[in-house]
Amino acid sequence: MKTEDYLNVNKAHWNERVSIHKKTELYDLENFKKGGIRLHNLEISELGDIKGKSVLHLQCHFGMDSLSLERLGAEVTAVDFSEEAVKAACELRDELNLKTEFILSDIYSLPDRLKRKFDIVYTSYGVLIWLPDLKKWAEVISHFLKDDGFFYIAEVHPASMIYDNNFSRGNNDSLKISYPYFRKDKPLKFEEEGTYADRKAKTVNNVTYEWTHSLSDIIMSLINAGLKIEFFHEHNFTVWQQFPEMIRDEEKYYRFDFDIPLLFSIRAAMQK
Repeated sequence: MKTEDYLNVNKAHWNERVSIHKKTELYDLENFKKGGIRLHNLEISELGDIKGKSVLHLQCHFGMDSLSLERLGAEVTAVDFSEEAVKAACELRDELNLKTEFILSDIYSLPDRLKRKFDIVYTSYGVLIWLPDLKKWAEVISHFLKDDGFFYIAEVHPASMIYDNNFSRGNNDSLKISYPYFRKDKPLKFEEEGTYADRKAKTVNNVTYEWTHSLSDIIMSLINAGLKIEFFHEHNFTVWQQFPEMIRDEEKYYRFDFDIPLLFSIRAAMQK
């Protein structure tokens, strides 16, 4: 298969799951419609004051985080490759009388479709595994940043993704390594019914192709694209139930009762 074929299979997967995700407790759409902010305290605190800033949100899904950025005072342009996601995002924006611009595009084609620069490029949570080429990804980020702009990402830690996510003390006291940490030439193939937001959902497009990227891949792609790392943080909590035995705390983060890295966050600025 060609890379385009892998991406089309993934797009069918995401198109099907938009309508499911809108109904799940994880996304809590009804409370969001009442004025909530979808972002977690991690992103809010590390982004800082974004009032009046222009933000480009990459891989926005159906727009709840994008509209949250707008509610925090930013002028937002958001991008996703899923037709159903962008359609749902526009419907939600219009229902809430907000202004975020949603663009249907894959990341790599975006420079041909969008002709402006931004104060902030933002992306978060479960985004990098869907990208075959981090070099191009980082170059797109650099392309869209103003000279004094910065990039921010909060993302699943790649070290946590090497483990079988069915870990249970009832079966085994140890996390089992099942997947590679370093990049392979071909993506990993998965086939699983349901979705991380509703594991019991009945779905048809269950095959996905995912690319592994090490931390060094991620960090060096940004540096090589002309960005300077301002901070790199690792976190022992995550925002979804990645493993069944996780405990949800008061801030709605998921944790183990032991420490492994589950998330990381990076802020990187354009080199002056």
